[in-house]
Amino acid sequence: MSRKAAPSSEGQMTDATFSPAAVAAPARPLAGYRRGLDIGRITAAFFIVWDHAHAPGWQIGYLALALFLFLTSFLAVQSYERRPGPGFWRKRAVRLLMPWLFWCAFYRVIYEILSDAPFQWLSDPYSLITGPYFHLWFLPFTAVWLVLIPPMSRLIQSQTALAAAMILLVAVSVPLGTVHAGMAFELPVVQWAFSLPLFLLGAFHAIALRLGAGWMSWVAATAISAVLVALYGEFWGAQALLALIVFEVLWRLPIKATWPTFAAGYAFGVYLLHPFFMLVAYKVFGVEVNPIPAALFTFACTLVATEIIHRTPFFNRFA
Repeated sequence: MSRKAAPSSEGQMTDATFSPAAVAAPARPLAGYRRGLDIGRITAAFFIVWDHAHAPGWQIGYLALALFLFLTSFLAVQSYERRPGPGFWRKRAVRLLMPWLFWCAFYRVIYEILSDAPFQWLSDPYSLITGPYFHLWFLPFTAVWLVLIPPMSRLIQSQTALAAAMILLVAVSVPLGTVHAGMAFELPVVQWAFSLPLFLLGAFHAIALRLGAGWMSWVAATAISAVLVALYGEFWGAQALLALIVFEVLWRLPIKATWPTFAAGYAFGVYLLHPFFMLVAYKVFGVEVNPIPAALFTFACTLVATEIIHRTPFFNRFA
């Protein structure tokens, strides 16, 4: 199967590239909050749309996904270590799964309207963990694996423990990369195989910075990317190192203005709504529309729609 997704959402990494809900910034960022990360979020949201429109350089979707996986777990560790408690996972799972259920219902209606074979709900058993439109797979993935954040934070309290965790990460990344590359499993298994090492890397990097051992993240990310690129020679294999590089650049941006946090507040809506407005673009302009204006049209529509949802009582909790 081609790496490049089709408008019908076939493909691998281009079917969903981030879950902004999982990395949403607080409404009033804490002291020391890095607003550069918010620039990364809204920029990645744009390139997700660019990717799905099959515009030139669509492969950037891999890096967007990798960055948001990294950010999700990195910020989750920081949040847990600021306020540890038994409700950590439950609160975040609800924040992810409630929008997932809502948009599953929305896209189920869209699917039934447009499908040539409606009402075949269980023809694909994996739809039970992705939803009727495949880009929703990231939300249950994140909800499941966030359960690891508290035990990892509690157990890794020394550089020795961190080194062992990093070695284990490198060891599991290679077979998971093989699962992703071989596509021997159904979707979203290949996405989960790609995503889990990047999610774990973000969590371990947060712990590494706490322990003053950030260099271990660079060693692990370099090893993972070097092995996967050597084995498969494809862009997706380099994402551990690329995500860490981009994260470090964003982390160090000396930004005091509040506009990045404001802009990043639209990222979740862009993620959730862009497939719908991509369909609108194809309907209005035709399936042969130039991908660049299609991407710009879709992104603009998602921003407007997200603003409307944010201003609408009850529904504002879902975007």
